[in-house]
Amino acid sequence: MSKPSLKQVIQSVLAAAIGVQSKANRQRDFEGGSLSSYLIVGAIATVLFIVTLVTIISFIV
Repeated sequence: MSKPSLKQVIQSVLAAAIGVQSKANRQRDFEGGSLSSYLIVGAIATVLFIVTLVTIISFIV
């Protein structure tokens, strides 16, 4: 198995965030992926999500 690209890592993190992931992608992630890349992309996605929510709420209030 080849190492997943950055685009594939981002797609996997976003799919995991909403709870949908194909069996083939999950297998690719566990066999060829680096834990650190998934943690970094996941942390960045979480921060962006929180910043987006705070921004939307500040515009509403």
